[in-house]
Amino acid sequence: MEFVREALPPRREDGHKGDFGKVLIVGGAVGYTGAPYLAAQGAVRSGCGLVFLGVPAAIWPVEAAKCACAMPFPAPDKNGMLCDRALKPLREKLEECDVLALGPGLGRSPEVQKLVLGLLETEKPVVLDADGINALAGHMDSLDARRGRVTILTPHDGEFARLGGDTSADRAESSRSFAGAHGCVLVRKGHRTLTATPQGTVLENPTGNSGLAKGGSGDVLTGMIAALLAQGATAVRAAACGAYLHGLAGDLCAEWLTEYGMTPQDVAEAVPSAFQTVLIEN
Repeated sequence: MEFVREALPPRREDGHKGDFGKVLIVGGAVGYTGAPYLAAQGAVRSGCGLVFLGVPAAIWPVEAAKCACAMPFPAPDKNGMLCDRALKPLREKLEECDVLALGPGLGRSPEVQKLVLGLLETEKPVVLDADGINALAGHMDSLDARRGRVTILTPHDGEFARLGGDTSADRAESSRSFAGAHGCVLVRKGHRTLTATPQGTVLENPTGNSGLAKGGSGDVLTGMIAALLAQGATAVRAAACGAYLHGLAGDLCAEWLTEYGMTPQDVAEAVPSAFQTVLIEN
């Protein structure tokens, strides 16, 4: 907990919203409207100054109705998913932002894959999750080309395997090997989530419980990591602190609601309590 407290980006007392970072979340599809919303909730509740959501035009009314503290905007879509025509307007919006969170609820199609690979050409820091990760399968050169730029991947074991990760080997060793080979920070989700760095360090997260094993929990985590990055945390600190605080929020929810009854929405709402626990703990 002391590591997390010291690693959190400081907040200026005289700061304004422009001082606390701008995150662009790209995701969502027909049938997956909750994912970008939950990622936005995670980002807003982790201190980000401005959060934008680039979503398919088909679901924009849903996101606009859901989001009071984040700003969704419609982007070109096809069959309910973002298409390659969305690349230009999303790149333009990204120019105004500090961090790209790419993938929550994005769906899978050839056009989505083309969009993801195009957005990965950015120089901005990227947090890649869910179908953003799936789009890399068979195109690991796009990840390798980002070596030297900040890239954080947040796969569960199935997504890790699709990228060529070895799920039969020791978790720490295979995570270390993958992060080093591809020059990224790897947040390998699961029981005792691991954060592996390109330099070979592996951090094991002590928080979290089985109540987090529900669709949507990872979207909250993606938003939290992106928000910490946008506020100035290093990639490793944003990843490790995000995982710790996300797990701690889940632990608080389990105390209140049980691991059976808690939801990803509850976890997002508990994020401020997790921050408070870290900040006031002696």
